Amino acid sequence: MAASRPAVRGLAAMLSVAGALTFAAPSAFAPAPPRGAGGQAAAEPADRPAPRTDQNSRTAHTQLLEKATQGRIDVYFLGDSIVRRWGALDYPELLANWKENFYGWNAGNFGWGADRTQNILWRLENGELDGVNPKVIVLLAGTNNVGSQPQDESASAEIARGLKAIVDVCQRKAPGATIILTAIFPRNDNMAVMPAIDRINRQLAGFADGTRVRFLNINDRLADANGVLVAGVLNERDKLHPTLRGYQIWADALKPILRELLGPPAAIDLAPPPTGDPSAGGRGGAGKLTPPRVKG
Repeated sequence: MAASRPAVRGLAAMLSVAGALTFAAPSAFAPAPPRGAGGQAAAEPADRPAPRTDQNSRTAHTQLLEKATQGRIDVYFLGDSIVRRWGALDYPELLANWKENFYGWNAGNFGWGADRTQNILWRLENGELDGVNPKVIVLLAGTNNVGSQPQDESASAEIARGLKAIVDVCQRKAPGATIILTAIFPRNDNMAVMPAIDRINRQLAGFADGTRVRFLNINDRLADANGVLVAGVLNERDKLHPTLRGYQIWADALKPILRELLGPPAAIDLAPPPTGDPSAGGRGGAGKLTPPRVKG
């Protein structure tokens, strides 16, 4: 993918406007669904696209549409806040770790905080993967569907269907990409959710074919056999988001796969600049596209 694509950028601008109109104007043919906290659709099935309606998410979507037209993206990271924080301007320590691990592989981060599978599906269906053609897609999502309360087998199966729907859209929009489907990480904000996470991950393993879709499970390095977290790998406050050590465990599992699929990282990185949380102001706004740097 060339670093300068005026025609695609023009299309992205049109998509940005269209996306804003979609958020602002519910369909005239059906009433808008009830909304929960953070602009989330209430009770939308996990495998159906649903937008986030809060202004911060709208702004982030516009930024990610622009990001998708910049530079070159060979590795496309997709997911929720666990993905987002790793490559975000408003988490500089994690961003430094991201660059240390993925520089030269042209990795772009398209995570967004609090997204459920429904919201990720909506973002994909509304332009964030269009025309990117990555070689690898790294997907981690589903923990926000699980939440902090126990889920029964039916709810767990629905969440797995939501993740399968994301895989299907990725394959349709990026047919040449290998998808690395990452197991939902353990969380200890409520130990009662661990059985649901384990059930979902067993279903995710069944979606992999070993070639176009690969299943990556690092949970045995994050928690013991009972789901109790290894000390220091997840945030002590929320027991959900990885620490720097936790992200490095994930990176160490990803890099051999990236080397196999892409070869060693290049000396120059052509990925678009990092973005962040728009509400974080100067720390988290969209970055400017800068000339490629030589790794030294």
